[in-house]
Amino acid sequence: MNNIFHEAGFWVAVSFVLFFVFFGRKLWGPITAVLDSRAARIREELDEAARLRREAEQMLEDATREREQALVEAKSVVEQSRKHAAEVAEKARAEAEEAVKRHEQMAYDRIAAVERAAAKEVRQVAIDVAVEAARGVISQSLDAQKAESLVDKAIADLPAALARQAA
Repeated sequence: MNNIFHEAGFWVAVSFVLFFVFFGRKLWGPITAVLDSRAARIREELDEAARLRREAEQMLEDATREREQALVEAKSVVEQSRKHAAEVAEKARAEAEEAVKRHEQMAYDRIAAVERAAAKEVRQVAIDVAVEAARGVISQSLDAQKAESLVDKAIADLPAALARQAA
């Protein structure tokens, strides 16, 4: 037994036990207070981190919802733009077709007017040629007395011919 008292490890253990027996209560309070305050601070930091995480998750959900709404609105705007463009194109096509029809009708009207004028001119030329030919034939085949009687008869028939033409 004598040997145990000569060993340094024994005395370190005894001094350690005595130190904690005498000073343990005095040291235990401040040590636990420091550890408790550190645990409380860590708990507060964890609570703050959890609160920040919830806020970040909420912000992410809000941003996702806003992005989805923006996508829906963008799709709606694109669809409305396509419909509007189609309507404008259809309206322009209809207006172009109407303009072509108007120009075509104007061309037909001009052609008809030119045809009427040409027919009138051809008739007038035919009448002039016929009158000249008749004049030539009449002047060669009629004598003066016969010509006077034909002129008198034509003058007498003139009112009836004018009445027929007016009707």
